[in-house]
Amino acid sequence: MPIGTLDQIQSAGKTVLLRLDLNSPIDPATNLILDDKRFREHIPTIQALEKSRVVIITHQSRPGKKDFTTLEAHAEKLAQLIQRPVTYVDDIFGHCARDAIRTLRTGDVLMLENVRFSAEENLKVKPEDAVKTHLVRKLAEMGDLFVNDAFGTAHRSQPTMVGLPLAMRSVAGLLMEKEVTTLSRVFDDAPGPVFMVLGGTKVDDSMDVAEHMLSQKIADRVLVTGVVANVFLMAMGLDIGRPSSQLLTQLGYDGEIEHARTLLAMYPETIMVPEWVAVKEEGARAEYAVDAIPGDCPVLDLGMDSIISFSKEIKNAGTVVFNGPAGLFEEKDFATGTYELLRAASTVEFSVIGGGHTAAVAEKLGLEKNFTHISTGGGACIEFLTGKKLPAVDALERSKEIFC
Repeated sequence: MPIGTLDQIQSAGKTVLLRLDLNSPIDPATNLILDDKRFREHIPTIQALEKSRVVIITHQSRPGKKDFTTLEAHAEKLAQLIQRPVTYVDDIFGHCARDAIRTLRTGDVLMLENVRFSAEENLKVKPEDAVKTHLVRKLAEMGDLFVNDAFGTAHRSQPTMVGLPLAMRSVAGLLMEKEVTTLSRVFDDAPGPVFMVLGGTKVDDSMDVAEHMLSQKIADRVLVTGVVANVFLMAMGLDIGRPSSQLLTQLGYDGEIEHARTLLAMYPETIMVPEWVAVKEEGARAEYAVDAIPGDCPVLDLGMDSIISFSKEIKNAGTVVFNGPAGLFEEKDFATGTYELLRAASTVEFSVIGGGHTAAVAEKLGLEKNFTHISTGGGACIEFLTGKKLPAVDALERSKEIFC
């Protein structure tokens, strides 16, 4: 791999700065962590470093948010999961942090304070500038090696993500390695045909993924659902009703209609758009053909005929990349499309979920073990699938060139 990995370094007896992404849903009133999935994903890397002195660098939320808080609860949660003590220090690179690190013994785990409490970590900077920050310089002095396992933050060009790799010998953790390896396979040797199922509300990201996958002849089929499908329906000149068209305007996606029109013109046989949708009419689910959508009803799911045709199409794939729900799955009446398409995707040979809400639904349905890979980073995953090199991954590649 172009990035260094744990099996390429000698970490035993070393002080390892370990960047994790433990950013999790929190109850602001009680500071209780509501979902420990991200914690669990990092456990293999922590276990692999059991002969090291581990110093965890991580974050929770960002300034201005209600869940922007200290990491005392995170240290307690992690200790429960790894069944080892995790010492928390309410400092990042000051005297308290340095003194705590000096007293570490082999096998100890220390968690520093929320790294985003440092103003510099909230900057978007080039690696050459990041390595000059006080944050990076001070942290680098406190460790022998840097291991980045925070794939969920890999699309952020922030000092700890892109500066530390230029300051010290750095490699990917096991989660980062798994994410990069698996997602790279979509581009290289995934079993065909390769289908993309793009839904949810992040229309601009989905458009970029579709364009990259189609222009590079990586995807054989692109199936659009959710708000993404609504944009394509409007690009076809269809009236999707005032509530849905107004939502697109509120989200700032009016400009994506022309983008969708261009893609349809270039790949008319490759992009699959629903022919039936479900709307909320008088408080209940009602289904209409896409050329007969009522003007005052919001489109909230695929219609059953399209659910059946999409599911049948997905089952013919060798590879499915599933990103974004097919409808308003939070409401039982409009969850059918998301549920059934996920069930279909879970049956194919190579299946990937791009994180976020879709991953949560798959877990709720008990399907997570049927998928080849469920990404831990929604934003990072979708940016990776657009063909862009993630800043953190690029920094790890550069670190390998500098220090190896």
